[in-house]
Amino acid sequence: MRRHSPHRPARRLRRWTAGGLTAALLAAGAAGTVGTAHADEPPAPVPVTFAGPDSYDLSLDAEPVEGEPEIELRLKGPGEAETDEDGVYIPVHRGEYSVTIDATGMAGVADVNLPCGAEGLVAVCTEYDLYGGTEVNPRWDIGLAVSGESEAGDLGTITVTGEGEGLEFTEHTVDVLVGGPEFRMRELSEPAGFAPGDTYEAPLGFRNAGGTAANGVVLRFGGSRGLSFPEEYGNCEYAVEEEGDLLRMRRVALCTFEGTFAPGAAYALDRPVAVKTAGFALNDIFHYYFTALSPEEADRLREGADYRRGDGRKLTLEPVGNADPGDYAQYAELDFPTRNSYDLDLTGERVGGAEGETVTVDVALHNHGPAWLGALRSGGEPVSFTVDIPEGATVTEAPRACGRSNEEGGERDDRYLCWAGTPLLEKDSEEFPFELRIDKVVRGAKGAVRLPEWGGGANPWEGDPANDTGWIVLNGTGDEETPGDTGGPGGNGDGPGEDGEDPGEDGEDGKDPGEDAEDGKDPGEDGADAGGGDGSTGGDTGGDGSGDGALALTGTSALVLGGAALVLLAAGAGVVFAVRGRRAGGAGGTGGAVA
Repeated sequence: MRRHSPHRPARRLRRWTAGGLTAALLAAGAAGTVGTAHADEPPAPVPVTFAGPDSYDLSLDAEPVEGEPEIELRLKGPGEAETDEDGVYIPVHRGEYSVTIDATGMAGVADVNLPCGAEGLVAVCTEYDLYGGTEVNPRWDIGLAVSGESEAGDLGTITVTGEGEGLEFTEHTVDVLVGGPEFRMRELSEPAGFAPGDTYEAPLGFRNAGGTAANGVVLRFGGSRGLSFPEEYGNCEYAVEEEGDLLRMRRVALCTFEGTFAPGAAYALDRPVAVKTAGFALNDIFHYYFTALSPEEADRLREGADYRRGDGRKLTLEPVGNADPGDYAQYAELDFPTRNSYDLDLTGERVGGAEGETVTVDVALHNHGPAWLGALRSGGEPVSFTVDIPEGATVTEAPRACGRSNEEGGERDDRYLCWAGTPLLEKDSEEFPFELRIDKVVRGAKGAVRLPEWGGGANPWEGDPANDTGWIVLNGTGDEETPGDTGGPGGNGDGPGEDGEDPGEDGEDGKDPGEDAEDGKDPGEDGADAGGGDGSTGGDTGGDGSGDGALALTGTSALVLGGAALVLLAAGAGVVFAVRGRRAGGAGGTGGAVA
């Protein structure tokens, strides 16, 4: 029988010195002298509760995964964990206590694996000291698995109690249902030829793959920043979650349905849900799921947002005959539209200066749109690019989001790696000012500013690859070749040989390079997810971003997005850069070297 060992979070315990104990006893004595009238009254017990689920549905088809317990229980003391000036956690109660996990109510219902070396269906765990909140206190894992005696509809209980001098425990019970309702969602797919600005008619439905019927159903659906819902329904409530967070904000809806939904049967909404896409939408996330909850139980899904009732006609659920189980999955999400593009444009600057002078060079990353770069699936991984420092110059101060590149185990002083935060909105830009000391005047010295090469070839979402390279030019003549640079800030013309000409002036033809990015190719066909994902933002098209909202947000975000082990191939150079100075997003800061 598999067992889980109890995990006790690492914590520093306060140790009492002899002097400290003496002082405490003297203080206690003084307090006793002052409070003689209350000397016979025992102190109030410290309240203790358990944090964990109060119910659990055990699937008849469930296969327990080693190391992933079905139920996790935590001990919760009053308040939150606090530390002293040395960072040592301060207990709210000192002394021994015990916690009993009684699973005798699961006999004949399911197999149970208990912690603390339990041989049967009762575990007694001995612990010491209690802290505020749950963070520092003990945790216990309970494993569950169906047995040969398990049948659909079986109901068992696990009871958790505690005992200790000076402590008052509140009993906790977990109700375990075997073979309850298990919903699988109808899978979704992007229609052929779907384009930004179009409306997707989403056919939502579910199949009850469980062993018992559901009495009542709740539907939750939502979308990220580029998605909105133009129609409202009378049995749905609407809200915006995580408003103000571009990555996590979602526009969501909760719809309730009464009735009985039989095991083995499939159901679908009487009409599709309209999902409108914005012109900037790219790989935005739409998700939905049905849950076996009564309308009264839906309250727990409303936490964290203010919902308002829709004013349209009601949605209803209708049976679907001869439903193919292969059309249904545990999670239903759709990343769309895939047919859009952004135009990332790197720019440098032309400056001049005398030997020994320090100048500021502004490097910038622009997104000319029309799409935003959400990086939703990667959780907002930044966009990376390299900056080569021109000959004769030394960096005296680099932007916070930039650090020296590592090549073959060594740092380079003449090449920096920078990170631009995502989401990167349409028509947005970010600047990276470098301070350079001119150690030697080298006329026309250049340094390239480049996006790394796309992993599998050309970036399918890049609308204009021609401007993916910018240039820093020091003490130039204006005749230097700077292919791909759209200019950036103009030169100041006050350095030796600097004529003040902005070599990028003819690089802009006044056209938004994203306008003709649509070439009929579906950029999602190569499987890369460049910028789409879990994100969101403010604006007139909201999204849904839920704590329990978008499910199974896994996978990689491509583009040139950073990661814990990102490998960057600089254009034209067959060298590998290890990442240093990675930032989490926004204006960001530099971090340590990343392997």
